[in-house]
Amino acid sequence: MVKLDILSDPICPWCLIGKTQLDRALAEIPDHPFDIEWHPFQLNPDMPAGGMDRRAYLEDKFGGPEGAESAYAPVLEAAEAAGLDIAFDRITRTPNTLDAHRLIHWAGIEGRQTAAVSALFAAYFDDGRDIGEHETLADIADGIGLDAALILRLLASEADREEIAERDRAAREMGVTGVPTFIVGGKHAVPGAQPPELWAKVIAELKAGADS
Repeated sequence: MVKLDILSDPICPWCLIGKTQLDRALAEIPDHPFDIEWHPFQLNPDMPAGGMDRRAYLEDKFGGPEGAESAYAPVLEAAEAAGLDIAFDRITRTPNTLDAHRLIHWAGIEGRQTAAVSALFAAYFDDGRDIGEHETLADIADGIGLDAALILRLLASEADREEIAERDRAAREMGVTGVPTFIVGGKHAVPGAQPPELWAKVIAELKAGADS
């Protein structure tokens, strides 16, 4: 097996697109060698704990309504090309994602990490849910077979908050400036949402190397 570490944030549309493209490649090559692990990277590490109005966030980040529209045009184009219908009109708040990353971490302990990532993407980009809310995260946990009551108790505590924040900081110190970032075999970084064809080529090269 080859470790595929993925740095991602569940409110990052490029991360959703990147995962969708990777999933398609892996579905075409079911005997792929990847052992996947997801790692935290917050797009907005300084976001208030309760999040903020999404329109205000985008306009502040991109310099007004026109800047926000311009910045998101490539996202919409790439999502459509990937066959995704992202319900941006349903998303009213941009959350702080530290707690969502805590959920991904706990799901990983139970072998449900990718399921958690998928469920968070769906909750945010399909349903427009606030994935910064503890009740929402507990409901998502329940949907992937985790103990919702336990997750609520953990979220109400300080459990793993500093560890997740430190892992986020460590990624930035390594030079990661944006997500998704894929690290193949602990050595080779593949930034951005890559097409399935690229992943098919990577897998073919890994298999050829293993057979040589």
